[in-house]
Amino acid sequence: MTDPVANPDRSDVTVLGAAERASLIADGGSSYNIVHQIGREIVSGGFQPDMRLPDEPSMLKRYSVSRTALREAYSKLAAKGMIQARPKVGTTVRPSAFWNMLDPEVLAWHLQTKPSLEIARDLFALRRMVEPAVAATAAEKRSEAELRRIAEAYKDMQATALVETELVEADLRFHLEILFATQNHFIGAFSALIHAAMLSTFKLSWRGAENAVIKDERLKQHGEVLAAIRKQDATLARQQMEKLLDDSIKDVDEALSKQG
Repeated sequence: MTDPVANPDRSDVTVLGAAERASLIADGGSSYNIVHQIGREIVSGGFQPDMRLPDEPSMLKRYSVSRTALREAYSKLAAKGMIQARPKVGTTVRPSAFWNMLDPEVLAWHLQTKPSLEIARDLFALRRMVEPAVAATAAEKRSEAELRRIAEAYKDMQATALVETELVEADLRFHLEILFATQNHFIGAFSALIHAAMLSTFKLSWRGAENAVIKDERLKQHGEVLAAIRKQDATLARQQMEKLLDDSIKDVDEALSKQG
């Protein structure tokens, strides 16, 4: 996927809102560049929590952008919970507890600036809290149509096991279909938030499971989750998902050890 920040060409303009399109055209993409620059600096600790950002003239000179681009960037970062503008105080960095960690860009900045294992473990901790309960609920609530979509995603995983990109996409669909099968509007909406988190961990876990025997075992474990949901056995679905996630984090460790 083309990164509009790294490549602010006009092909990306069509997916933006009218105001954003006008801003991008006027500023040549600078508002998007500066969002990522400041965001990464905040995440990496260049701008500490509760620290007041330099005044506007200093920031304009620092990043070589227009006042419009800077204010647009501040607006986006404030929406992500990362900064706060207060009268007579200025713009300050908020503590990380207020950041929208499931925002795809905030997550990307963490992946770019923090140790990969640290981020992966945090993401798996989130998935470990959520997905076993989701699998149990899906087993109880799923319809035949929802079961069929989970099964189709699993079939695609088996068919694309040797092609990483397609395997990751099928794996993501498998887990998201389980979320949707809970028939809970709030859990279903949560899928949009954890999409980026899940995708980043899938890539690492499958790279760690490159060994054919391990990969076959992980595929089998996905099939066991599916079987439990098909049988509408909530307890077994929870247990199988827990085992899958616990073993997958070991695969992430393996992938990262090879990188190091």
